[in-house]
Amino acid sequence: MMKTKILLAAIVVAFSATTSVKAQGFEAGIKAGAEIHKIDGKEFADEFSYGYHAGGFAHLKLGSKFGVQPEVMFSSVKVDTSANFRDVYNFNNVKDVQLKYLKIPLLLTYSPNPFVTLQAGPQYGILLDKEKSLVNNGKAAFSNGDFSMVGGVQLNISKLRLYGRYTVGLNNINEIDNQDKWKNQNFQVGVGFALF
Repeated sequence: MMKTKILLAAIVVAFSATTSVKAQGFEAGIKAGAEIHKIDGKEFADEFSYGYHAGGFAHLKLGSKFGVQPEVMFSSVKVDTSANFRDVYNFNNVKDVQLKYLKIPLLLTYSPNPFVTLQAGPQYGILLDKEKSLVNNGKAAFSNGDFSMVGGVQLNISKLRLYGRYTVGLNNINEIDNQDKWKNQNFQVGVGFALF
């Protein structure tokens, strides 16, 4: 909970700071794309599944090359379980799990030139729709939040933003027990458009 509050506070500060910045130092827009997702853990299939994401971003320049980019994205992906998952947790009919997250990355950006931007920073994901069937002894299977790190590259073509990034989960999202640690990881590719 504390990580969530800190990240949200940082995003609010970043957005508030933009009110005093000239237009040339600030931009905001929309973005969407595809992602391949995997949960590391022996209870899940050792393969990536496809999903999508969509949301918005803002970018505040901090000098000629550096900047900060807060984002808010909705993400949905279906992950396949393994036979071990069904055996250990008695979820006999659960062959896949649909996970929907509200993801809030706060990225530091570095642009060696106007066309390329490197991005890295923390991300907090809020699980929006827990699988109601995934309950063991009255306890939900997945934790409410996922803290992760993001790294990627973006190409800037006028107002168009083409990006690719990798995200690795840092915390265990298994809420049932400590038999196995579950951690998210995914790759994203997408396109954004700066509205102003």
